[in-house]
Amino acid sequence: MPPESTGRRLSTPRLVLVPQSLTAARALLAGEDPGLLLGAGYPHADTIDGLSIVVSHANNDTDLGGWFITRAEDGRVIGDCGTKGWVDEEGRVEIGYGLAAPFRERGYGTEAVQAMVDWLRAQTDVQAVTAEVEVGNTASRRLLERLGFNLQSEDGGSWWFLLAA
Repeated sequence: MPPESTGRRLSTPRLVLVPQSLTAARALLAGEDPGLLLGAGYPHADTIDGLSIVVSHANNDTDLGGWFITRAEDGRVIGDCGTKGWVDEEGRVEIGYGLAAPFRERGYGTEAVQAMVDWLRAQTDVQAVTAEVEVGNTASRRLLERLGFNLQSEDGGSWWFLLAA
């Protein structure tokens, strides 16, 4: 089972990570009002792809194990982050994250991923956090390296990163 945020909002100086609900995710996928203020460019294509997978496996309106990234100043959703699955038998969990284009290169991604990783590392069953980045996505690679992730391998057009808990 994915680590659930148990309804926990995570806060940074400029952001509030709001737990994703099945109701809001379904509304976004249907192009309907999710009950959230949306920032310019949100949802982005990766959001739709990721939420489609998560929603297809969900069976109730509980926490989906991810967060909407909102700006503290206005509550607008500018991105999302979460786990891409379950904690495996070795205690590893993979993360994913993304920001709407108008909000990139402002440090929001680093703040959001740091908050999520700190929360995951505090979970007793998580021994390591992993991330896959498309080769060539140097901004995402730099973000992970700033947070202490180490490049483990390059395979099939992806860089694979690991951060021990």
